[in-house]
Amino acid sequence: MNEQEIVTKNLILSTEFDRYVMEHPEIAEKIPFNAQIVFLPDNDKELCKINIEIAEKQREEGQRVVYIHIGSIEPQVSRLKDVTLEVKVA
Repeated sequence: MNEQEIVTKNLILSTEFDRYVMEHPEIAEKIPFNAQIVFLPDNDKELCKINIEIAEKQREEGQRVVYIHIGSIEPQVSRLKDVTLEVKVA
């Protein structure tokens, strides 16, 4: 897995986690201040290993770590509603 793939996957996980926290604010309350957050998706063992390695290198002394275990991510679907299509003949 190259660096761009790692960044892209983690951006998706971060965005989805932000959305999850918006819907479940009680989760945010459990995360200690200044904690390091590490995403561990169950369906991507390679990314889990990489994220743990990166976290270990970047962790500040005494910093708490929060592992976010992610069971799955639903496929993206459009949130558009009531779409119509108009085709004009030239």
